[in-house]
Amino acid sequence: MEAATAPPPAPAGAAPPVAPRPEESRAARIVRGAAKVPLQLLLAVIALLWLVPTFGLFLTSLMPADVIADLGWWKLVQEPSMATLENYRNLFDDNALTDALVTTAVIAVGNTVILVIVAALAGYAFAWLEFPGRDALFIVVIGLLVVPIQVALIPIFSLYNDAGIFDTTISLILFHVAFGLPFAIFLLRNFFAGIPRDILESARIDGASELRIFFRLILPLGLPAIASLAIFQFLWTWNDLIVALTFGRDVQPITVAIFSQLRQFGSNIELIAPASFVSLAIPLLVFLAFQRYFVQGLLAGSVK
Repeated sequence: MEAATAPPPAPAGAAPPVAPRPEESRAARIVRGAAKVPLQLLLAVIALLWLVPTFGLFLTSLMPADVIADLGWWKLVQEPSMATLENYRNLFDDNALTDALVTTAVIAVGNTVILVIVAALAGYAFAWLEFPGRDALFIVVIGLLVVPIQVALIPIFSLYNDAGIFDTTISLILFHVAFGLPFAIFLLRNFFAGIPRDILESARIDGASELRIFFRLILPLGLPAIASLAIFQFLWTWNDLIVALTFGRDVQPITVAIFSQLRQFGSNIELIAPASFVSLAIPLLVFLAFQRYFVQGLLAGSVK
């Protein structure tokens, strides 16, 4: 009787054969889909709670001034011909509100750029440079995360008065940079520390300086985390009210300008509504434009 021939051995380096996964039954798919229904319903409710007021604000901003007080925004859905852009024309003809938009953009962009540069340099130093007191100083930075803004408003107010920079754009920029740095340094330091040491050592062996390593290696590899930080800082600064109310009198960001309009002209909703929607739409567009980097930054380091 012939001996059974063994199957030929797999070539060296070839991956072992993978058994096909059993096909999922229809009942299992139904159960798995039903388990997601509560979460999907919760997300739908949260989306409605955010979208309905935003949609209502947008429709209110398109309604004529003489009918806003008498009709609800849903009337515009029934009569679309009622919509007008006159409110937006009046908004951009109002120097106080347009100046406030420019001021807000300068403060938000300016402090975000400064914060990212300083935090990236500090995060790299804490992650990869050896210097006396590094760990103790980093603990101090972490401790500053728990300091609330309200505690520093009056002392910084007095400091700005003595320095002669109260009620200036630079004072608002510096305040937001100072209170955003602890979180920014903490975030970027932890991200930079996850970069493989071999990459940096290879660059040092090739004669690269620390600045060259920072600009040619650290910044490109840390782009997702840096972009996420920039988005957080921009949104927080753009929507700030308490700091702008404290340190701004003539220099008013858009939140303070809208608040002043509401306080002085309570029935002037035809100007407040479009200003509020523009103030909401700009940071939303910024978030959507950089959403890909934001998601990458949130997931960075989650998988090794």
